[in-house]
Amino acid sequence: MTGFNFGAMLSQNNQIKQIPLDMLVPFHNHQFSLYNGERRDDMVESIRKNGVMTPIVCRPNPNGSDTYEILIGHNRWNCSKIAGLETIPAIIKEQLTEEEAQTYVDESNLIQRGFNDLKISEQARIIARRYSEMFSQGKRNDIINEIRALNGESESNGNSREKVAEEYGLGRNTIARLVRISKLCDGILAWLDKGQLAVRAGVELSYLTAEEQSTLLEINTADNNDMLMKISEAQARDLRVLSVDCKKENLELTGNQMLKVLAIKKKKPDKKIAINPNTYKKYFTDKSNDEIQQIVEQALEMFYSDRKDV
Repeated sequence: MTGFNFGAMLSQNNQIKQIPLDMLVPFHNHQFSLYNGERRDDMVESIRKNGVMTPIVCRPNPNGSDTYEILIGHNRWNCSKIAGLETIPAIIKEQLTEEEAQTYVDESNLIQRGFNDLKISEQARIIARRYSEMFSQGKRNDIINEIRALNGESESNGNSREKVAEEYGLGRNTIARLVRISKLCDGILAWLDKGQLAVRAGVELSYLTAEEQSTLLEINTADNNDMLMKISEAQARDLRVLSVDCKKENLELTGNQMLKVLAIKKKKPDKKIAINPNTYKKYFTDKSNDEIQQIVEQALEMFYSDRKDV
């Protein structure tokens, strides 16, 4: 674990306390998976030996109960419970707006795990929030720099919208696709995380309404919550077009209509072969397409005939 910078966190009326574990609850919109397997076991063992070296960050629960909502440190809290601890050191942030609280949760996960270690659904939510107008960029940068200071890192110059693609090492098209799939319902996002649905197909499905996505999820989910029938990018595009057509006619896109689309297996397009420009100029400049095809077929027949004789 990284060292704790007390100087950075003793500003802005921060309070540091030992809080009973049973008085802490996960952030209400925490959408990141907790550690499991070896990574979780290693953290549990470290806490048993050394305690919690870096305090978690929480806020008084906005629902008015006598609990605290975790902003940073969900894994430390969970592993402390497994390790048998009763309390955990915590920094209490007072009077945060909902947007500021969400920023603490998102940015801390990005810094601690790295963008590429997140699930596709988690990446999509992060990128979508980056583009959201609900956050003040100046306040966001203050929070990001505070989290970086907690982790002993240098401050950032800021993360404007123009720098999002560069910041995450992604192309503009990838950023656009992640923003789109953030509009998918949780069930379809789960298909993406499991690798059962391609990202480009997910982009097409993101144009379906919430009701249409719910219908698709209902008709195409197996008992184990896996995807029942594979949805190709072409089929997803057909569903998107069908959705648009239904809206124009003020009609509802039904499950039966969706099933008809999923039942159609589209033939893959025939492969096209390009001829090197120099070869074309040498042999085919004055030939028609039919003549070129005939010459190629004859040449191939001679080639394979000679191979049989060897």
